[in-house]
This record gives sequence, C-alpha cells and structure tokens, in this order.
Amino acid sequence: MSTLNLLAADDNTTIIWIVGIVVFLFALFIFALFARFAGLWIQCKLTKAKIGFFDLLMMTIRKVNPTIIVRSKIMAIQAGVTKSYDISTRDLEAHYLAGGNVPNVIRALIAAQRAKIDLDWQSAQAIDLAGRDILDAVRTSVYPKVIDCPDPRKTNSTLDAVAGDGIQLNVRARVTVRTNLKQLVGGATEETVIARVGQGIVQAIGSTATYEQVLENPDKITQIVLNEGLEKQTAYTIVSIDIADIDVGENIGARLQADHAEAEMRVAQAKAEQRRAEQKAREQEMVALTQENRAQVVLAEAKVPEAIAEAFRSGKIGILDYYELKNVQADTKMRDMIGTPEREPSTTS
Repeated sequence: MSTLNLLAADDNTTIIWIVGIVVFLFALFIFALFARFAGLWIQCKLTKAKIGFFDLLMMTIRKVNPTIIVRSKIMAIQAGVTKSYDISTRDLEAHYLAGGNVPNVIRALIAAQRAKIDLDWQSAQAIDLAGRDILDAVRTSVYPKVIDCPDPRKTNSTLDAVAGDGIQLNVRARVTVRTNLKQLVGGATEETVIARVGQGIVQAIGSTATYEQVLENPDKITQIVLNEGLEKQTAYTIVSIDIADIDVGENIGARLQADHAEAEMRVAQAKAEQRRAEQKAREQEMVALTQENRAQVVLAEAKVPEAIAEAFRSGKIGILDYYELKNVQADTKMRDMIGTPEREPSTTS
C-alpha cells in the first residue's frame, strides 16, 4: 500500500507540474499578446476609435497591419472625417487588403474637408486603387500646379509656329492647372494637356495675319486657346495659359518662295534641255536626209554618161552637140567657182 501511495503521489505531482507549465505558457502567451497590442488598444480606448483587443488580434490573423489601421482610424476621428463619412474599421481593412494606401487616403480626405472640396470615401479609395496619388491630387486642387509647354525634358524647349506672313515664332508657355477630382479616374494626364495646349498655340499663331500682331498682343493667343476647352476628358482644369517668351525665328515664307522659284527654274532648265535635245535630234535627221539626197544625186549623175552613150548609139545627138554640152558644163563650173568665196588656208601650229 505504501508503494502505491508513493506512485500516486508522484503522478499527482507530475500532473500538477504539467498543468502549471501549461498555465504559465498560456499566461506568457496572453502577456505577449497584451504587450504587443497594449499600446494600440490603449490608444483606441483613449480616442474612442471603437477597435477592441479581439479586433486587433483578428487583424493580425488576416495579415493586416493593425498599426496602420489604428493610426488611420484615429487620424480620421480626430480630424472629424467620420462625422461626414461613415468609415468603418472593416472598410479600412478592405482597402488595405486591396493594396491601397490607407493613410494617404485618410490624409487626402482630411485635406479635402479642410479645403471644402467634394470628395467622399468611395471616390478617394477608387482613385487610390487606380494608381493615382490622391493626396497629391487634392493638394493640386488647393494649390494649382504650373506646367511648362512644351516639356523641356522630352522635346525642344520652344514651340515653333509660323504666322500668316511666313515669319517663324519660337514660343514658350506656362499652363496653370488644377486637379479635377471627378475626372481623375480615366482622365488624361499632363502629357495630353501639354500636347493640346501646344497644338492650340501653333494653330492660333498660324491663323494670325502677321507676326507683329502676336508680339503686340500675346494675350489674344492665350485667350483663343482657353476658349477651345482643351481640358475636356482630362484630369485637370486649366486655370490660365501664359506666354513666357516669344522669339522671332526664320522667314519661312521667303525660304519657301525661294525654294519654289529654284524648283521652277530647274523645271524650265529641264524643259529647255529637252527642247535642245529634240532640235539636235532633228538636225541629225536633216543631215542624214541631206546625205541621202546627195547619194541620190550622185546616182543620177552616174547615169548621165550612160545616157549620152545611148544617145550616140541611137543617133539622137552628134559630136558637135556633145562638145557644146561640155562647153556648157565648163561654163557652169567656172561660174560656180567665181561665185564661191575662197576659204582662208588653215594654219597649223
């Protein structure tokens, strides 16, 4: 019996030690959890963020950073954003899990509320999830941004436009824009605004009669461009367009006229050369025709002795007639020699 009692006592002692160790480990785990979330839990209690200790634990299980959610919720409550918009803790967690920047969205809502800009939680998180910097967009709505046109980092430093009189003008403009939050999602970016403004300036200068009118009243050019409504379907609203600098460039009209005159001269020269070639070919044809006629004359002259011989045989002419014909030929040859001027003898070096 004593042996059994000793064994039972040893078993009870072992169980007590095991239970004690389990309780100690559980208490240590609870203490570790409390130590981890104690600061955040106390902040939630003091600021009335309505986030409990169990909520903080579940955030960790759902792989949500509780620090970001708590601080964003406290920031929204302290700024009074939750009075205007119903932003729950689950909304913040859902936006975090979707890959959004929760603190940036809350700061943007606070800035919009302070500036009395119409921006709600749904629109703000949609803009953030679309990849746009919502806080920078709100700041641009409050403080308009100045854009250089053209962008010196990508293209030439000036816009080259030609007035009605053919004078080239090199223009640099500055566009002041404000973010249009309603069209921020799906709206065109700065590059589109710069391209449209540049096109409008070039078109406005091209429709001006002389470059002097542009230099005298550059504000007319900017007014024409503003009236075209270039900010349509863009994420910005154009506040103003200012001509920063205008330089007079080349006389494009005169250069085009000179090039046109030179082209016409080349065409005339080509036509004259063509006519000369045609006349040359015609001359060669006439020379060939002359040679052909001379050959026929020579052939005809070769038949004269045969005709004279035939006339002798037939008795149509006599010897006196023949000598008379020879005298006539000699007189004709002599007259030809007298009528032909003598050529100067050529000297050879």
